[in-house]
Amino acid sequence: MLTSLKQKGLRMTPQRAAIVRLFADDLTHPTAQELFERLRETFPTMSFATVYNTLDALAQAGLSGEIRIGNAARFDPNTAPHHHAVCDSCGTLIDIPAPSLTPPEASVRRVRKVAPGFSVARVERLYRGQCAPCAKKAARTFHKQRS
Repeated sequence: MLTSLKQKGLRMTPQRAAIVRLFADDLTHPTAQELFERLRETFPTMSFATVYNTLDALAQAGLSGEIRIGNAARFDPNTAPHHHAVCDSCGTLIDIPAPSLTPPEASVRRVRKVAPGFSVARVERLYRGQCAPCAKKAARTFHKQRS
């Protein structure tokens, strides 16, 4: 990611390098605020804008993805084709591998019928439910309430 950003013309500062290093291995799909808070102690003068702009530059360069869940933009270092499962209880996002994000032609025809002129670029699925730890906790709570 660092090399690709340099090739795109983004000046590589120690702050940007730290942001990219922290983000590249983070499969939690962090928000800019979460990364900012993790780096604040090491870089107390770094602005939130630096974190957000760096993540935005990665997304614009195709080196990461951006997922909007509610009002939050979450960033994803996984650029392989995949969908997401989101836990409605704790907000955990889990990558679900997919062979492709290319929309099937039948789906494109259905979309064009409902939204004439709409151009479909890709299909992204979002599976909603509960992760295993939250489902287990909910089951324990249910059993306690029934006892």
